[in-house]
Amino acid sequence: MQKILIFGAGKSSTYLIEYLLNSAIDKKRQVIVADIQLENAQQKVKDHPAGKAIEVAIDHEKSRRKFIAEADLIVSMLPAFMHPIIAKDCLDLGKHFFTASYESEELRAMKADIESNNLLFLNECGLDPGIDHMSAMKIIDDEKKKGHKIVAFKSFTGGVLAPESEDNPWKYKFTWNPRNVVLAGQGMSRFIRNGKYKYVPYHMLFRRLEKIHFEEVGEFEGYPNRDSLTYRTVYGLENIPTLLRGTLRRAGFCRSWDVFVQLGMTNDTFEMDLPEGFTYREFINTFLPYHESNQVEEKIKDLLPWVNEEILDKIKWLGLLDNKPMTKTKGSPASLLQDLLEVKWALKPEDKDMIVMQHLFDVETPSGIKTITSSLVCKGEDQIYTAMAKTVGLPLAITIDLFLDGLIQATGLKLPISSDFYEPILQKLKEEGIVFKETSELKKA
Repeated sequence: MQKILIFGAGKSSTYLIEYLLNSAIDKKRQVIVADIQLENAQQKVKDHPAGKAIEVAIDHEKSRRKFIAEADLIVSMLPAFMHPIIAKDCLDLGKHFFTASYESEELRAMKADIESNNLLFLNECGLDPGIDHMSAMKIIDDEKKKGHKIVAFKSFTGGVLAPESEDNPWKYKFTWNPRNVVLAGQGMSRFIRNGKYKYVPYHMLFRRLEKIHFEEVGEFEGYPNRDSLTYRTVYGLENIPTLLRGTLRRAGFCRSWDVFVQLGMTNDTFEMDLPEGFTYREFINTFLPYHESNQVEEKIKDLLPWVNEEILDKIKWLGLLDNKPMTKTKGSPASLLQDLLEVKWALKPEDKDMIVMQHLFDVETPSGIKTITSSLVCKGEDQIYTAMAKTVGLPLAITIDLFLDGLIQATGLKLPISSDFYEPILQKLKEEGIVFKETSELKKA
C-alpha cells in the first residue's frame, strides 16, 4: 500500500486531501493528514476508510521523522519557512517531497543529493506559483515549436472576491493569509520592459499599475511582483525584451491602499505601545503632521494631495476615522492595521472568493506581431470549498496522483515547467473546471 503523508490541514489543503482520498481505495493508497491540532486533520479526513488523521508538532523531531519514514511520498502544506525541515527529513529517509510553495535556497542546496538519491522534490505546483507556470509554458513551447519569437510576456494573478460578494467600498476581503496581504510588495520590485531594466521601490509600487480586463468579470489593476527577472531563465526567455509578473486587485484598490503605504501604516519593523483607550482616529493621526486646527481628514488631503472623497470614504468605512478604542494597542503599525482589517475584511459565511489570472503575450511571427491573451476565472463555492483552495490544492493532488501512477517519472529538484508535467496536469485541471480562455489577434507587419 502506498502511503501519502500530508503535513498541514489548513484551508488550502481541502481539495488536495479530498482528491487523493477519492481514488485511494481503488488505488490501494492511504492518505495520512498530520496537523498540530488533531481536530483539524480529522475534519479534513472525515472518517474516510482510506484516510488517517494524526497529531504532530513539527518541532518534535522523533515523531515527525517516524511518520515520514513510514510513508512513500510527503506533502508539505505548512508555512514556507517549515518546508526545509520536512525536506531534510525526506532526503535523509529517501522520500519524495512535494509543495505548492516557491523553491527556496535551502532546497536548492540539496539539489545534488536529491538527484543522487533518485528522488523527486517538486516545488511551485499550486496556483501562483504553479498553474501560472504551467499555463504560460504551454503557450511558450507551442509558439517556439512554430518558429515564433516571444518578445513580451506579462502575467498577473489575484485572489479576490467574486462580484456577488463585493459588498464594501474596497471590493476586497481576506481570501488568504491576512499578514501576507498587509505586507505585500515590501522591498524592491524589478522587471524588464522594452529591453530596459525597471526597479520599483515599495513607496511607488501601488502607483505603477497595469490595467487588466476580463470579459467575464470586468476591470482590475496589476502591480509588479518583487522579482520578475529570474523568470526569464525559468521560462527559457533569457533575451526577452519585456517580462513582468504581477498581482491583481480591483480597479481603485491600489490607489486607496497607497495611503497606508505612504503614511507608514504597513511598516512592520518597529513596535508601537499605545495607551489603553487609544482610538482608531488617534492611531491614524499618529502618522500625520501636527496642526493646531486641521482635522485628520484635512491633514490626509494636505499631505497626500491626490486623496479624494472616494478614497476618504474607504478609509472611513474601515473605521480609521472613528473615535472608537482600538482592540489592540501594542505591535507594529502593520499588525495594528491588520487587527482592524481582519474584522472589516472578514468573509461572511455566504461570501465567495475568486481567482483571476491573465497571461499577455506579444509574439513575433512571419505575418506580424501576434497578441495572445489567456485568462482564467475561477469562483469558489463557499467558505470551505474556496477558489483559492481549489487552485492551490488540485494541481498538487493531480501531480501526486500522476506520479504514483507512474505517468510522471521525473526525478530531481523540479518545477512543473516541462511538458511531461504540464500537459497531463492542465488536462486534468480542465476536467475539474479550471479552464483558460485564449484569444489571439494578429497585427499585420
